[in-house]
Amino acid sequence: MKTVTITKNDSGQRLDKFLTKSYPDLPQSMMYKSIRKKDIKLNGKRCEISTRLQEGDVLSMYLKDEFFERDPYEYEFLKAPAKLNILYEDENIMILDKKPGLIVHPDENYHFDSLIARIHRVLFERGEYNPEQENAFAPALINRIDRNTGGIVMAAKNAETLRIMNEKVRLREIDKFYLCIVNGKMPQKEALLKAFLEKDTAKNRVYVHDKPQANTKTILTKYKVLKEKKEFSLLEVELLTGRTHQIRAHLSYIGHPLAGDSKYGLNAVNRKLGMPYQALYSYKLHFDFQTDAGILQNLNNMTFSAGDIWFLEEFESWKN
Repeated sequence: MKTVTITKNDSGQRLDKFLTKSYPDLPQSMMYKSIRKKDIKLNGKRCEISTRLQEGDVLSMYLKDEFFERDPYEYEFLKAPAKLNILYEDENIMILDKKPGLIVHPDENYHFDSLIARIHRVLFERGEYNPEQENAFAPALINRIDRNTGGIVMAAKNAETLRIMNEKVRLREIDKFYLCIVNGKMPQKEALLKAFLEKDTAKNRVYVHDKPQANTKTILTKYKVLKEKKEFSLLEVELLTGRTHQIRAHLSYIGHPLAGDSKYGLNAVNRKLGMPYQALYSYKLHFDFQTDAGILQNLNNMTFSAGDIWFLEEFESWKN
């Protein structure tokens, strides 16, 4: 038998979601059967798969210990560097400036360094995060950017922050601005572009279409020309929808791919430029809450900007 007390970070979850995250060795079929047979009880009573957990609830599980055992291991996140560029932090949230080249989450080529691993290490060493004291929650990223894109990434230090910010992202109450260099001069100095994006997960690539198709989602990309140099333009781009590779693919689709972009760009031009990454940076974030933000209400109307945007100095050095 195992007894677990639900913490603040666990509260609000469905029972089955909590069990799946907390005990990955427990087969789902057995979990559902155990709930039906009352081998899993909440506060000593029968519960349902969809029961929402509350802080202080006591979960009793009359199952074999093997499903709860965790082999001792060294936390992998301790292998990551304890290096973060923090723009803002309080007890609930971190706002960071991620440099290009750093992946945000581990993938199949994970080599023990990622933005989330660095966050876990820093918080662990400060004593703000201890995996042994958490059932299912770990500090998590609120938004993501591509490995070779630099810029602002938010991280939630508790489950309530993650829930609130996910809702704010869904309601589009967070304004995100990017700087980028594109090939050519734009036909208009400012415009709102609309198209439809199709994602190919297997190829890690997206495709843009003029008209909606079966597997497409609407994309809205707003841009403003800040400066022109040679045959290139420096743009400020506001993402009104946040789809995978949206800026890179959308601007390429209209004939103005990003400088240095090896996936959607012009290889001949990129070879001449010699840029190590695509010239794209998530440089500004503005909180524009239209609904209550609870413990994060203090962030409303605040704006955060990244510094040291690697391609700006090079762009300024180009002659017309």
